[in-house]
Amino acid sequence: MPELPEVEVVRRGLDAHVVGATVDSVQVLHPRAVRRHEPGPRDLALQVTGQEVASVERRGKYMWLVLEPADLALVVHLGMSGQMLVQPPTVPDEKHLRIRAVLDNGADLRFVDQRTFGGWALAPLVEVDGDRLPLPVAHIARDPMDPRFDPDAVVAVLRTKHTEIKRALLDQTVVSGIGNIYADEALWRARIHGNRPTDALSRPKLRSALDAATEVMAEALGQGGTSFDALYVNVNGESGYFERSLNVYGRENEPCRRCGAPIRREKFMNRSSYSCPKCQPRPRTAR
Repeated sequence: MPELPEVEVVRRGLDAHVVGATVDSVQVLHPRAVRRHEPGPRDLALQVTGQEVASVERRGKYMWLVLEPADLALVVHLGMSGQMLVQPPTVPDEKHLRIRAVLDNGADLRFVDQRTFGGWALAPLVEVDGDRLPLPVAHIARDPMDPRFDPDAVVAVLRTKHTEIKRALLDQTVVSGIGNIYADEALWRARIHGNRPTDALSRPKLRSALDAATEVMAEALGQGGTSFDALYVNVNGESGYFERSLNVYGRENEPCRRCGAPIRREKFMNRSSYSCPKCQPRPRTAR
């Protein structure tokens, strides 16, 4: 699944190329691409047609286009393989094109999704803690790139939980935007094993994990932000554009870049966790 840096790359690309444009028409080419919009494909097309894209917003891994004058959010679920492409209409349709929105600026906004796990859906905007969010996103916490993100408040929440630190970092109601890849990278930087319980870690140690997550995602965003063409806005869906700079994720048995010990891979929630056995020793209760 794409994580915060990859989604922010997409948001920035869309912000540059579709904000201010009006949707002339919408064509839904696969019903699964709008399955989250309960009224169906025709309703989504009718409601979006004639609307102006006022802004492109993001919280954590969630992204949406604000449509005016309807004051609605077009929530974009990228899933595992979704792409938002801004293309000239002369470009042939992509093999897995699911939705096409024709814009009055002469471009197509295309949703391409090979696995059809993603899609579009309309949602009302609601006010939450001073921000306007789509209703399905209202429960999502601020992410570390949010100017109003309060790491000390998140540390306080973490201290009240009795759960593993990696699970807590992945809990989007506590802190959003961090997925499996960047959780492993942040914990490596902070020298914390993912099985360490949050209520057994000191406030400075918890803060170091959050700071490391912020740092690693900012670095990934810096690389991803220069990787797309002006007319091509893409989410990789796996390790993003930061793959060559990963320190632990996907590097099983390769030497730790800090101490040289072979990186280990462990099962975690039907996925994998990567860590250094020397820099990130397991807690005594972890098996």
